Amino acid sequence: MEVFHRTQLAAELATHILDDDLAPASSGLFLGARRRTGKSTFLREDLCPELRQRDAIVIYADLWQERDQDPGDVITEAIREEMARHDGVVLRFARAAGMERVQVGGLAFTMDRVGLGKQVSLARALAALSDECGRMIVLIIDEAQHAITTARGSNVLYALKAARDKLNMGPHHGLRIVATGSNRNKLAMLVEWKDQAFFCAPMQEFPVLGADYLAWVRDRAPASAALTVDGLMAIFDRAGHRPEWMQAGLSALAARGDWTADEAHATFAEAVESRARARIHNLLALVGLLSPLQSAVLRVLAAQGRNFVPFWTRTMDTYRMVIEVDDGNEATEPINLHTVQAALDALKEKGFLWRSVHGVYALEEFGIREALEEGGLLTNSTWRVTVMGQKAA
Repeated sequence: MEVFHRTQLAAELATHILDDDLAPASSGLFLGARRRTGKSTFLREDLCPELRQRDAIVIYADLWQERDQDPGDVITEAIREEMARHDGVVLRFARAAGMERVQVGGLAFTMDRVGLGKQVSLARALAALSDECGRMIVLIIDEAQHAITTARGSNVLYALKAARDKLNMGPHHGLRIVATGSNRNKLAMLVEWKDQAFFCAPMQEFPVLGADYLAWVRDRAPASAALTVDGLMAIFDRAGHRPEWMQAGLSALAARGDWTADEAHATFAEAVESRARARIHNLLALVGLLSPLQSAVLRVLAAQGRNFVPFWTRTMDTYRMVIEVDDGNEATEPINLHTVQAALDALKEKGFLWRSVHGVYALEEFGIREALEEGGLLTNSTWRVTVMGQKAA
């Protein structure tokens, strides 16, 4: 599939990441953007090539795509794979391990010796890689919030902080950590909580695709469609700035060759609207299969966001109000610490919730909240407790 390239943004970010005079960048750079808005495509297709063109060693770890593995292992394996590409680094560690006769290519010194609690720490491995190549290393962690869903993942972040501090001082060539996330609240935990490895690292919103992307979409429509950037902007807003949905509009236009401008915009908008309705319908259908308490817990969390305190007495009362007042059901299931925990566990298992290793819960993705809101399931009851001890206005 054709890719829209954001070369100017890649150049700007690369400069920000690599410039030694920019102290915040050396602490790490955290970028938040909604899922399916083109973030990962940009990282792989634009930012990584731009950084490599500027002679950086780029290591990319996608914690979303490798969800079946511990996130700490995904990051460690990405570092090992990069090390294995450099025979000089492998040779150095093999000899340090007492191997006098060494075959290059990682055959004598296996990469499983690199990592947490291994013979070669991540900090030492990255320092050797930087020194051997004489280049700065940029480690990009996509969907980095998943790192704090396991103890191992959280520990790897601390190991990377140690590596960052080591490589950004003295004779080494530097290490930059770039972390992205599809939920700003979850990503913020990595930089706003004082017990986290990258506390106080800068975080910024990743810019959504704009008018230049919509011009690119327009140019790929049938010539007779006469789409306009202004006309596409409202449609793109409805799509939640998801480029995949705009492809659905182009596919609808491609089915026929002769269009008036008004017909084309209407057809394009309907194709996107159909995707939006289908997504909401499917999510609401899944919500409809939840138990009354699971549904109430999900909706209260979605409404209250970072202020959600799942086991607080007032929150328990809110669950009951949602079940009895909003849904008109009798709360036959007891609402207590045990049943609420079971509901949270079930929601996580079903893919609705994300949980940090510290026990903080959040929606797995923002689209769930959108569906609940459009389905009328975020009511005054779900918003009732916004801060401990305070009622919503």
